[in-house]
Amino acid sequence: MKIQSLLELMDVLPHNESVIVDVLRGIVIDTIGDESKEKISYNVPYFYGHKGICIIWPSSIPRGGVEEGVLFGFWYGNLLSDKDNYLKKGNNKKVYYRIFKDVDEIDEIKLRRLLIEAIKLDKSWKN
Repeated sequence: MKIQSLLELMDVLPHNESVIVDVLRGIVIDTIGDESKEKISYNVPYFYGHKGICIIWPSSIPRGGVEEGVLFGFWYGNLLSDKDNYLKKGNNKKVYYRIFKDVDEIDEIKLRRLLIEAIKLDKSWKN
């Protein structure tokens, strides 16, 4: 399966995952929209600036290692302060993440705080 657009992605996701993806995308776009670009990469939404910022990986999309729910990962999560200890480290040295099984689990304030920090980090890599 090769997903080319957000519309195609939303069509293949179960309802609960599509709602979570939609809410997470909304938070990203509202928080750092002008500071990043979005594309579909590996069949999932990927946001980047000078480097990768974050990725949203629904469990229905293969190769994400997510058994249930939707993973929200920061490409350079290892460099974020994460004062609230909101992110999981997992097995990856760089990508720190949080998995949401329900839209009510999303703490918008903590996520926005991390996104603002991530975009500041991304800006520091400008030339």
